[in-house]
Amino acid sequence: MTTILVTGGTGTLGRLVTERLRAGGHEVRVLSRHTQPYAADLREGGPGLDAAVAGVDTIVHCATSPRGDERAAGNLIAAARRAGVGHLVYISIVGVDRVPFAYYRSKLAVEKLVEESGLGWTILRTTQFHDLVVQVLRTLGRSPVMLMPAAVSDQPIEVAEVADRLTELALGAPAGRVADMGGPEVRTLESLARAWLRATGRRRLMIPVRLWGAAYRAFRAGGHLAPEQAVGEGTFEAYLAKRFGDAPAR
Repeated sequence: MTTILVTGGTGTLGRLVTERLRAGGHEVRVLSRHTQPYAADLREGGPGLDAAVAGVDTIVHCATSPRGDERAAGNLIAAARRAGVGHLVYISIVGVDRVPFAYYRSKLAVEKLVEESGLGWTILRTTQFHDLVVQVLRTLGRSPVMLMPAAVSDQPIEVAEVADRLTELALGAPAGRVADMGGPEVRTLESLARAWLRATGRRRLMIPVRLWGAAYRAFRAGGHLAPEQAVGEGTFEAYLAKRFGDAPAR
């Protein structure tokens, strides 16, 4: 039986990975700031982190934050070295090396730390999860008028499919940078918004807006997409139907 530590194991992806690993009979430790018995703040490190990694064969690093990811990864890698962990699996994002967006830059920096860690490592990049797209659309839809970034597309993927793949990788040997995972369809942001509005019974006026900056240009150019790796099967509409069902008109 393999002992596996899942960082961010209470989050959207980490929870599903944890469930799958446990269903396979593996001992799984969940590391988060508040989950006992392995509560630790990766950004601070310390004895709690060392206790969590002691005796672990594999770490699946799902924890992420808008700030402090590099520091957290550095602390995790140092603890993993001390504990003699054999395999570190990291989930990243398609386009972190092509889109000059601050969060993406941080993810790319963590990838470099993982690659140079001296540990056996595997990195999987995926496109955005369906629920992240919904979060963005909900923010844009707070006003009666939705100001939509013009000429931007997305390729959302079902998080359960990513969890399946990450579980498979965690149970295998270190594989380095593996093939990206993209959702089944490249869709304009406007078409995704219309699907969300229908599913939730909302009515909004959508107005395309041209933004500025290098990151926006990279998103417009599709730097965050993986059309050649459209391996996902769950569509955005299927996700919406499962989450919202038949929403009443508003």
